[in-house]
Amino acid sequence: MSRISTGSFSAGHTPGETTLGPTTLDAVPDPHTPGRGPSGREPVFDERLSVPLWWWPVGFGVAILLAAEVHLGYPGVRAWLPYLLTVPLTVAILVLMGRHHVTLRAGELWVGRAHIPTQYLGQIQLIHPNAKRCALGPNLDPRAFVLHAGWVGPVLQITVTDPADPTPYWIFSVRRAEELAALLSGHTGGMPQEDSGPRSPSR
Repeated sequence: MSRISTGSFSAGHTPGETTLGPTTLDAVPDPHTPGRGPSGREPVFDERLSVPLWWWPVGFGVAILLAAEVHLGYPGVRAWLPYLLTVPLTVAILVLMGRHHVTLRAGELWVGRAHIPTQYLGQIQLIHPNAKRCALGPNLDPRAFVLHAGWVGPVLQITVTDPADPTPYWIFSVRRAEELAALLSGHTGGMPQEDSGPRSPSR
């Protein structure tokens, strides 16, 4: 089964099994909710895949322009209704897009609400922005777990070593990829590799 998501994706991992579905998701504790994280421990690594700050003024500008277009056709009290709809909708969309976290806590790696014990992680590969097109395109295994945020540059690709799990690897966006790769290498015992993609000819 392909596990690909650029938005909402959740999976609970147990040895040999990855389960998807509303019932399972409700039962999976959210590590970012106070008092519900695994073992209540502080995360070793925690990063939110929020949208870039400059998206906010651009988003508000587009929302106001769209509302102004409707405003011109409906004078009076109704003229304010488009603003009351488009601006909050813009806020909701931007918050929703950047809601995912990448967290390392209590011997588990969480990507969004999907999680896997670090004991089942193998080779770690850091893929730079200019190489991720191939990793997420023609070279992508359809069985892989993917969480890609287009506004985040690097991605990590981590092999799953559980022989009973059909997922060959996880590949996901994370800004502080080198830091997370170094932390995970301490759990897996391997050294992270890098893929910088094709090199430009020197001038």
